[in-house]
Amino acid sequence: MATNTDTATETAPSRRLRTRLERAFNGDLFVHVALAGAIALVALPLVLAVIMSTQSTTEVYEVTNLGLGSAGLSNYETALTEYNLTRYMINSAVMSVVIVVGKVSLSLLAALALVYYRFPFERAVFTFILLTLLVPVPVRIVPLFQLMADLGWANSLLSITGPYIASATAVFLFRQHFMSIPESLVENARLDGVGPLSFLVRVLIPMSRGMIAGVSVITFIYAWNQYLWPLIVVSDQSKQVVQVGIKFLQGASQSGLTQWGLIMAGAVIALLPPLAVLVALHRPLLETFAIQQK
Repeated sequence: MATNTDTATETAPSRRLRTRLERAFNGDLFVHVALAGAIALVALPLVLAVIMSTQSTTEVYEVTNLGLGSAGLSNYETALTEYNLTRYMINSAVMSVVIVVGKVSLSLLAALALVYYRFPFERAVFTFILLTLLVPVPVRIVPLFQLMADLGWANSLLSITGPYIASATAVFLFRQHFMSIPESLVENARLDGVGPLSFLVRVLIPMSRGMIAGVSVITFIYAWNQYLWPLIVVSDQSKQVVQVGIKFLQGASQSGLTQWGLIMAGAVIALLPPLAVLVALHRPLLETFAIQQK
């Protein structure tokens, strides 16, 4: 009897351990299944777009046809060549790069002035910069278009890049980041006779590479996806951007039917550059939002 009691006593902890492990496994299994389902739900529109981009017009309108189509890559070739999507992508790339370089440069200088310079009404200036975020885009379109016309910038690269150079969000992010830099480092630079611009180039920018990369990714994707303003201010079709170019694809029809396969091919092509930038610089982007990675 004593032996049976000892055995029961010895096996009780192992049973409790096994129960805990089973509960943990079941909990992790539920979490993983939920995450996989959420990822599949988010990726479903993209998967359907890729499938539709390979289908002919007839196959797209067959609701039960959920497999790859017979058109293959011909829709992509048609969109890039016959509908000039290659030119639109080049325009979008140039616009996005100009906006990224201009916005980051101007925001760094503005943040430098707000943090390391003392001038009257400093807080009021910063508050005014933040208040510009409250002005909705539709309110700005008419006066902005009139300004572009008065300056003679309409229907040019300046019209689709100039209005996006200034950014209150980027100024705010850089200002907060600069304020986290130790004051002793600033004092040492001043004692060594380092000027403001030299301090920015030699110290602040190297210490802010992650923040700069994160802001650049956000800005590039934002600029690449611009549709309404280029549609309004650019009248020459050859100078349009890729998002407006996809709109032009909707005018294509076959036997009175919209060529959704062609449109989806254009959408997939337009998705690739910002996706590549996001994948290449996703770590700095997560650091910008203070998301830690394991």
